[in-house]
Amino acid sequence: MNMRRMINVLVLLAACQGFTQTPAPKPLPVVPAADIAQLEALIGTGLTAKPIQPRKVLVFSRCEGFVHGEAIVYGIKVLKIAARTGAFAATFSTNYTALTDKVALFTYDAVVLNNTTHLKAKEHPALVPNLIEFVKSGRGLCVIHAGADNFYDSPDAAEMVGGLFDGHPWTAKGTWAFKLEEPAHPLNRAFGGQNFTFSDEIYQQKSPFYDRSKLRVLVSLDLSDETTANVKGRKRDDNDYAVSWIRPYGAGRVFYTSFAHDKRAFLNKATLWHILDGLQFTLDDLKADAAPRSR
Repeated sequence: MNMRRMINVLVLLAACQGFTQTPAPKPLPVVPAADIAQLEALIGTGLTAKPIQPRKVLVFSRCEGFVHGEAIVYGIKVLKIAARTGAFAATFSTNYTALTDKVALFTYDAVVLNNTTHLKAKEHPALVPNLIEFVKSGRGLCVIHAGADNFYDSPDAAEMVGGLFDGHPWTAKGTWAFKLEEPAHPLNRAFGGQNFTFSDEIYQQKSPFYDRSKLRVLVSLDLSDETTANVKGRKRDDNDYAVSWIRPYGAGRVFYTSFAHDKRAFLNKATLWHILDGLQFTLDDLKADAAPRSR
């Protein structure tokens, strides 16, 4: 058989077997210069708390499920700008080794799960034990939006986060009402003590991973608002739809927020600073009461 015929046969066999080449992932969007300037102006030259000591933050942005491309690049840009203030040094990664190499991981003070989805914990068996030990040892975990869309096969990790994605009846196209559970709490400082409305995609969380007896809920959906209450697909019998919370975990700290499905939460001063303050809480630089609190 000559070479040309052999190639034709191989191509035909591949087609018959349903062989298709895996498409390349879509490139992430670029943050426009005007938005970078706006973020720089919003963040300024310093964060809320002065670091107790030099801090290192690992920002992890890998997605195996839905890719919140816009939110990921805005989150990265925000944290790069925030790092310039001297509040922390930041490393950015999508490589599982960043979480599975325990020696390297434990050089950081906090990990940010920047809209990660469906992380393959089973294929990387060190990931969850490392992350749990990391936080229990006194370090921090800051989980942004889709960071709750992970750990379906790792209940201990989902419990550590404090929630697990169970749909989003409150879509990114709607404007929803939010209430501050504690207007005077340090991590709600950015909202000025006022309940508010905002457009974002808000998750509901599965039980038993979401358990208010283990969490300090900061912001929740305000179901006294007719538009917010009358969405289809609500699943919780207790009507408890928390948006942001903190918790102690071992000697460490966890912050989660459902904000930041897209760029709007980063370009809005209040939600932006809520996220930055949450990160500083996980670094143990911004002190705040994290003891669980009932409704």
